[in-house]
Amino acid sequence: MKNIVIVLITTVLSLGSVFSQAKKPTIMVVPSDSWCQANGFMFESIDNQGVKVVSPDYRKALRDNIELGSVITTIGGLMSERGFDLIDLESSLKKAEVEEARKSMSNTAESINDILNRTAKADFIIQILWKTTSRGPKKSVYFELKGLDAYTSKQKSAANGDGNGLVGATLTQMLKTSVLGHMDNFNAQLFSSFEDMQVNGREGMLVIELSDMIDYSLDTEYEFKGRTAELKRIINSFWMPRNTLNGRFSQDEASATIQKFSQVRIPLYGDDGWGGQIAYDFESFSLQLVDFLKKEFGIVTKVETRGLGQVNLILGGK
Repeated sequence: MKNIVIVLITTVLSLGSVFSQAKKPTIMVVPSDSWCQANGFMFESIDNQGVKVVSPDYRKALRDNIELGSVITTIGGLMSERGFDLIDLESSLKKAEVEEARKSMSNTAESINDILNRTAKADFIIQILWKTTSRGPKKSVYFELKGLDAYTSKQKSAANGDGNGLVGATLTQMLKTSVLGHMDNFNAQLFSSFEDMQVNGREGMLVIELSDMIDYSLDTEYEFKGRTAELKRIINSFWMPRNTLNGRFSQDEASATIQKFSQVRIPLYGDDGWGGQIAYDFESFSLQLVDFLKKEFGIVTKVETRGLGQVNLILGGK
């Protein structure tokens, strides 16, 4: 009997260790684009193609709107209680600002919000919109929640609704009342997406371009593995199938000067280059191709990131 008890205790402790080590999905809560637009928290910038881009200004919103901090804390707390790891927006913005200053010196075109996503490294971005209404002494709050894949910005979960009217309630109390009835379904959709991610990999984009200073193109032929083939074909037919998860990717464009891949799936963990394992993102993934091109063909490549989910490789750049 004593041995049975010892075995049961050991089993429970082992299971607890396994579950405690399981990776939880990470989230970062931000005000929605619609809320930022309605409240005047947007800023304009010019991308590297000379196109005007309008983006939410999270820094100004946190500074100037006294409700935003408590709303983010409330939603983040509710989701943390349900198994998500929370990444703080304000702390991540400070890190992103340091990176933005470094990027500006290297003249690399990447927006502050792309940098924010890349430095925060959340699995999902949770966008929140809310609006308070009054009917006599009672107040209620309408909310909209969207769960976006931080790598692709694709919507993975959504919820909206009105809370019951309350007398003398704070915004936090009203928001909890409104959201609680929708939280389980909203979170179930996110967990389902995270499970798919663990099995089928993260999704993103890879773009290969040419520097102005080179005398070859993606149509240039190379000897490789006993045959002659264009560089773009070697990348598409040899390297991509062997380095994506289950060979899942789509080649959207392939010319002498540019090659674009979308729906690229990579594992959550990968080779660190020295035989170990690291948490994988698209920059890590692209560095494997950088090493391959240098080793096999002597091609030097510059890496430019676009948030978490897109990497541009500039052949001949540095």
